[in-house]
Amino acid sequence: MQPAPTSPNKTNFQKNKKFGPKNDPFAYKIEQTVRNFVPPKESVQADETRLNKFISNAGVCSRRQADEYIKAGYVTVNDQVVLEMGYKVKPKDVVKFKNKKVVNERKIYILLNKPKGLLTTTSDDRERRTVMELVSTVKDARLYPVGRLDKNTTGVLLMTNDGELAQKLSHPSGEVTKVYQVELDKPLDQKDLLKIRAGLELEDGKAQVDQVEYTLPRGDDRFVGIELHSGKNRIVRRIFEHLGYEVEKLDRVLYAGLTKKNLPRGKWRFLSEKEVIFLKYFIANKKEKKPKE
Repeated sequence: MQPAPTSPNKTNFQKNKKFGPKNDPFAYKIEQTVRNFVPPKESVQADETRLNKFISNAGVCSRRQADEYIKAGYVTVNDQVVLEMGYKVKPKDVVKFKNKKVVNERKIYILLNKPKGLLTTTSDDRERRTVMELVSTVKDARLYPVGRLDKNTTGVLLMTNDGELAQKLSHPSGEVTKVYQVELDKPLDQKDLLKIRAGLELEDGKAQVDQVEYTLPRGDDRFVGIELHSGKNRIVRRIFEHLGYEVEKLDRVLYAGLTKKNLPRGKWRFLSEKEVIFLKYFIANKKEKKPKE
């Protein structure tokens, strides 16, 4: 006797009671990697920076020029001339260039639960509201959002003044995992759910998702959870529009292991030291780990 085919409605996540609310088959992501992350020993030195990079980040000159200045003996660390190209600066070191102290901007990392109606940009020539007004109390830091959420999408948004980390997170090669909760204008047909799982051909190439499921409680198949790492513009909305659905609500519940748990809409918080190390160690080095199912 042939075994009964597996329904697309039944998932391994629904069997994993330990991962959180029973009404959310994607809840395991909310309880996932960051909480259980133990920084490897080598990551303790994550705040050490190569001397040429330190000088460049402070706006003194390019890294290549910094190498030349180091070779020429213009740079000191703790009042000692350093000629070593790979020398690493520790957080409490005092770096000077031509006897003037070199100061790097303090790195700030903020997690925002974006509300609907705000643009994800630092400014707008039409004077529309942007996410920057929500973090206006953070002074002396040139913050900017990492990636984009369109005006009507809500949820997890990272903001920082760490340009290097932001670039690595935003680059497609980083393959940063994102999880969205979607509310459609009509129930999602099972055949369309299977099409999304298989990958849809859109105008700019194949839209590949990691997972897509109906969310619980079942009975209203307008509610869907989708996980993907694509960085394509408006990818979630375009996936459903391609199949004839309109996305009425779109909420990003996870970005690069960070969630909006206990963070009300429109509010923000600083990342913990553990979260920053997690981002730098796994994301910046393209080694983001997924929880075991």
